Amino acid sequence: MKREHTGGINAVEALIERSPERVLQLWAAGGNPRVQALIERARAAGIPVQAARPNALDKLAGGETHQGVVAEFRPAEPMGEAELDGLIEARGPDLLLLALDRVQDPHNLGACLRSAAAAGVDAVLVPRDRSAPLSPAARRAAAGAAERVPLVEVANLARALEHLKQAGVWAVGLAGDAKTALYDIDLKGPRIVVMGSEERGLRRLTAERCDELARIPMPGTMESLNVSVATGIALFEAVRQRGAA
Repeated sequence: MKREHTGGINAVEALIERSPERVLQLWAAGGNPRVQALIERARAAGIPVQAARPNALDKLAGGETHQGVVAEFRPAEPMGEAELDGLIEARGPDLLLLALDRVQDPHNLGACLRSAAAAGVDAVLVPRDRSAPLSPAARRAAAGAAERVPLVEVANLARALEHLKQAGVWAVGLAGDAKTALYDIDLKGPRIVVMGSEERGLRRLTAERCDELARIPMPGTMESLNVSVATGIALFEAVRQRGAA
């Protein structure tokens, strides 16, 4: 049975709230009211809780910031490509997906998941190879979003986009050299927003599978944005167009 550790109040709170049956153990250092509340919720859910010194928590968290609490848990299995069809059918015109084309920094992955959860994204697609894993660092950056947004690992992102296109999902890729501004793209209806990697952006085959390419207008002196920042901008433009409250 695979076991992992994650630290941070938001990440541990989301685990206990969403999947208490997967939480095997909690280690905590007292003093923080939010940590104490987590201890009480864990005990109420039948999760063993053990007091720990900060240096022990540092080791359990693998050097990541833990805010005085670390959980050991069984990670959930990623959603498979076969499950996407059911999601497409269930969500219909409200479907909103995000694809990350080889984003390799775990902090960027976590931040993108956090934006996806805030924007109501239905699932996040990542290639199985050469992408950041859902590590403790990614979970910490996601602040609980890793438990709220399904992560779909696909063998070939370009092929997955082609499959989605056949199912009626329109793909919009973000590229700095695109001629069309993001704000001129229709993001209503079933859509997947496709983001490229930190250094190289969208791969050629991925870009070719997108129905439209768009750029984020930047009148300032910078030529590019961090992928997690750009993801947030793109997703919340979709939220704005869809008239979400």
